[in-house]
Amino acid sequence: MDRFPGGQYGLVSSRLPAMLQPPIGFGHRGAMADAPENTIVGFRLALEMEATGVESDVWLTADGVPVLDHDGKAGPRLRRRPISSMNRSELPDHIPTLAELYEVVGPRFPISLDVKDPAAFNPAVELARSIDPAGDAERNLWLCQPDLAHLMDWRPRTTARLVNSVRIDRLPHGLERRVAELRDLSIDAVNLFHNEWNGGRIALAHRFERLALGWGCRFERELAALIDGGIDAVYSDHVDRMMAVINVYYGPEAS
Repeated sequence: MDRFPGGQYGLVSSRLPAMLQPPIGFGHRGAMADAPENTIVGFRLALEMEATGVESDVWLTADGVPVLDHDGKAGPRLRRRPISSMNRSELPDHIPTLAELYEVVGPRFPISLDVKDPAAFNPAVELARSIDPAGDAERNLWLCQPDLAHLMDWRPRTTARLVNSVRIDRLPHGLERRVAELRDLSIDAVNLFHNEWNGGRIALAHRFERLALGWGCRFERELAALIDGGIDAVYSDHVDRMMAVINVYYGPEAS
């Protein structure tokens, strides 16, 4: 393994503290590098690789079922239709429901959902509450959205972690203004592409008591740079690499 920022693999310690220690390692769309994305097979593999969270995208079917798929369309290539126009029974077997994911991971396992279809918010939260009236499932949901208006609407309606997923070039007033807004709105976290983070930006998010999440890491050095900078959660297709690096910094108990 290549040299990491801060030292050799196996001989490093986190330079800047994370607010979540150890950071959550979300398997992106399951274990996307090694299994079909957003499938029960992929989610099971992520668990076998010791991911400490899983990520997917949630959509609502015409009959009100939250399901997990990336682009929200299904069917033959030349006749693909929006999932929102189809009943659950019309979808291909490989597209799982959120309820089926809970059957795999249980109510206390962190699940990050990119809420591509805002109509899926209520059904997803209601499902979490129904499977775990004590509230652990809802508190372990991480609901991601780029639009602050949706997050503002959702905040009083859930105990789930709310995440503003953005890109730096889409923040007209910069990151500091955005994380200050998130604090004022009680939005828990900001999620940026991995190479948009550095130690100073992570520290900025922490100064406003917002969690810093990074996505898109493929290589050990990218993962190490985030963790060395104090990141609170990472998303990666390569679950084995992700958890190996997290374990270097935080020990095998991180898994």
